[in-house]
Amino acid sequence: MQEIERLDKNNTIKCIWPYILKIISEEPIHAYQLRSKMEERFGFRCGRVTAYHALYKLKARRFVSEKHEGRKIIYSITEKGREALKKAVDFYKQRVKLLS
Repeated sequence: MQEIERLDKNNTIKCIWPYILKIISEEPIHAYQLRSKMEERFGFRCGRVTAYHALYKLKARRFVSEKHEGRKIIYSITEKGREALKKAVDFYKQRVKLLS
């Protein structure tokens, strides 16, 4: 069904920031691990550039912080990021409630 596919895409691949925050909230992570973690955990895989772009925006908004370990950068969620993730979860819960 075309409508369901579009709904799925709009709530996953086109809006990956809540998924990234959820993964990072569970453990600090390297950016290159995000795509495989998203596929493993949530069942979809976004483009490489998409993941990096979203991570860059999350960092700019101070939802994640970075720590350099040699040549690697490890991302962690901030308190502001935890608040944003909670708001995203609440948003989806509210939508489910309205549609049920």
